[in-house]
Amino acid sequence: MRADTVSRAVSTARRQFFNEGRPPQSLVAEPILRSWRRCADLGLDNQVLPSLVPLTAGELRQAGERNERLRQLSRPEIESLYAEAMQTGCVVILTDASGLILESRGHTAFASRAAQVALRPGVDWSETATGTNAVGTALLEGRPIAVHGGEHYFDPHGILSCSAAPIMDPFGRAVGVLDLSGPAAVDHRHALGLVRLAAEQIEHRFFDEGFSGLRVLRLGVDRALLGTAREGVLVFDGERLVAANRHGLGLFDIDWSALGHRSLDELVERLPQEAGIAEIEAAGGRVLFGRLDGEAAVPSRGPVRTSVAPRGLPQFGELLLRAEDERALLRAVKMTDAGVPVLIQGETGTGKEMAAREVHRRGPRAAGPFVAVNCAAIPETLIEAELFGYEEGAFTGARRHGRKGLLREAEGGVLFLDEIGDMPLALQSRLLRVLQDHQVLPLGGGRPVGVDFALVCATHRNLKSLVDSGAFRSDLYFRIAHYTIELPAVRDLPERLATVRALWRRAARDERLVLAAECEQRLAAYDWPGNFRQLVGALRMLAALAEPGQLVGSDLLPEEVAAPVRVGQERGPAAASPVAAEPVDLDAIELAAMRRALDVHGGNVSKAARALGINRSTLYRRLLSTH
Repeated sequence: MRADTVSRAVSTARRQFFNEGRPPQSLVAEPILRSWRRCADLGLDNQVLPSLVPLTAGELRQAGERNERLRQLSRPEIESLYAEAMQTGCVVILTDASGLILESRGHTAFASRAAQVALRPGVDWSETATGTNAVGTALLEGRPIAVHGGEHYFDPHGILSCSAAPIMDPFGRAVGVLDLSGPAAVDHRHALGLVRLAAEQIEHRFFDEGFSGLRVLRLGVDRALLGTAREGVLVFDGERLVAANRHGLGLFDIDWSALGHRSLDELVERLPQEAGIAEIEAAGGRVLFGRLDGEAAVPSRGPVRTSVAPRGLPQFGELLLRAEDERALLRAVKMTDAGVPVLIQGETGTGKEMAAREVHRRGPRAAGPFVAVNCAAIPETLIEAELFGYEEGAFTGARRHGRKGLLREAEGGVLFLDEIGDMPLALQSRLLRVLQDHQVLPLGGGRPVGVDFALVCATHRNLKSLVDSGAFRSDLYFRIAHYTIELPAVRDLPERLATVRALWRRAARDERLVLAAECEQRLAAYDWPGNFRQLVGALRMLAALAEPGQLVGSDLLPEEVAAPVRVGQERGPAAASPVAAEPVDLDAIELAAMRRALDVHGGNVSKAARALGINRSTLYRRLLSTH
């Protein structure tokens, strides 16, 4: 179809959809139309660009550090696409899993034009923030996608032609997006193929390290595919399938939900008995070519261990899962499958959201959305509208066409209410009604809308104490606390030294970086009031300061960790048992940790908040609430 014909078709589709309120008839691709509908449900005005404030330089640097592994693996493809971008007047873009632009390289002239519509590092290009666009829509659709000119939701984005492919890790999670964007007036017909192949190369590199001790099966229908990014890769822990790439799953007509559930025997009838490439007989008699790396070809029948993720991308299981945690998590998956809410309790930094995401990933609603709501972060004046949505004109400043609301956005998936203990009482009653009736009534009237989601809640506070004090509704508590998971604090782990060593191997990303024995002991002895969030941050700092080939000594540790006396321990002879003096109430523990951090940092709130791994505003609010 000629470009001018396509442009006329899109213009007609926009007129029918945006002006006449009727669906266009086969004038745009179904993924584009689905995206337009999602954006309209959010109440986005296609004629007015949203106000997008980029991250500060410090915040962008932190985002880059959180995604350093992704950036390293993507660098060769970015360099390769950069040459294409310079020739065609484009920019190549790398985002994180949320659609936040981490890097942008390419033609200076187009980059300056793209910056006018906020296509630059530090800006969120998720679909909810910037409407239909290749980055955000590829993330939601879970596949490579091109969005050309007027196919973008917002009118000003019509100057762009964007092609993007999500980057999937070996566990089926999107960790980022690779995008090639240029002027809509230029034909970019090859762009989508280029970014798709580049994304496959990046995904393939995830299997280069991090799977020591596991069996890695590399296979394909053609012997020539082995060793290339087009080969299928399956990773087995014992007999259980624990990781894979898309090509490997496609060879057996399975998807990511098979991870943790399918066994080696179910997929493969006969494995090669010798080293090198050989024929592999798949279930059903199909013959493939493959190579088995790792343990011997004949699988052991020993106990199945928790799967290991690639170094540099620590997963929930690596950080926290002991045998009892694994059992609790599997039960939580069964609870959500049965429609029973799950409550996760633990101090700040223990991984409550990671646990919730793992429940979502392992459960029957993995294909649906995971909608996370921090009840403590949304202003009390806005949280009702954010959760339940509203009709057009419901209040001053309401968006045109209203807003769907986060509860409805979780349809078919998992709704994660973090810090539910901070939810205002008035909203608690409305939430209870939703959970009982499975219906949402938007602000401003309208008819109730049915909702179907699994509920996972989390809190660092003692909800029973809040119920006793009248700060939390008892009927809501008994509605959400049918099944509770307690996540341990770092100081309560029996094998703290082993935990430090395991996390260091992933934070260091270089086997030449070795912790000195004294440094290990100081790390293991510290109380870590910010728990895993604080501990991992400290290890990353050590890795950045360390020199390869030299022992990482305690002189590089933060001052409060390097101190020979543990934080929380009295500096005198009366301090015989610091653990016994610890408060047992979660709220009291957190407040005590906050006050200790302030003492250690001489009352400097910013430094104390960084040490705890929390926001400065959160520290202020929690301390002020006690006065």
